[in-house]
Amino acid sequence: MKIDHSLPIEYSTKQNGLNIFGFWVFLAAEIMLFATLFTSYFTLEHRIGNGPGGAEIFEMTPVLLETLLLLTSSFTIGLGIHAMRLGRTKAMLTFFVITLLLGLGFLGFEIDEFITYIHESATLQTSAFTAILMTTLGTHGAHVSFGLFWGAAILIQIKKRGLTPEAANKSFIFSLYWHFLDVVWIFIFSFIYLKGMM
Repeated sequence: MKIDHSLPIEYSTKQNGLNIFGFWVFLAAEIMLFATLFTSYFTLEHRIGNGPGGAEIFEMTPVLLETLLLLTSSFTIGLGIHAMRLGRTKAMLTFFVITLLLGLGFLGFEIDEFITYIHESATLQTSAFTAILMTTLGTHGAHVSFGLFWGAAILIQIKKRGLTPEAANKSFIFSLYWHFLDVVWIFIFSFIYLKGMM
């Protein structure tokens, strides 16, 4: 395996560059998935039937906390990648752990939010609005859950084998995925929650 030391470690082999390109293609498919969910949401958001609407079930405090946790995690994953490029493995691992803990906190708030919605009779069966709301939020939450397991697996690999070009490549790709989830959340926060509270 030929390593090009003039490139950042995550791009240092030809295979690594191909992996990153392939992941960008995967993210394009993910964009289409969430675009479809948002389009469905905008089509169905006023079809509440006898159920509650967004203004009745959305609460600003937990949503702001979720947003703060996820956006902070985007910052810490960026610091982790910066530390990785400087060869500071311990700092990188620390920032990755903080990122995963913030993601876990986000997920905890989201689960609590789902429980609150169910107690307020906002379930998948209540109306078209609640069905698409739960589907959109649930899809994002499932992606965050997957990211937590993926990030933990990368941490274990680096702890066991050290920061190799392959591990750096996986870490960088993971950071792209995590940033993508944060961007999706900004759209959810802006166009579902804020719009729904008005």
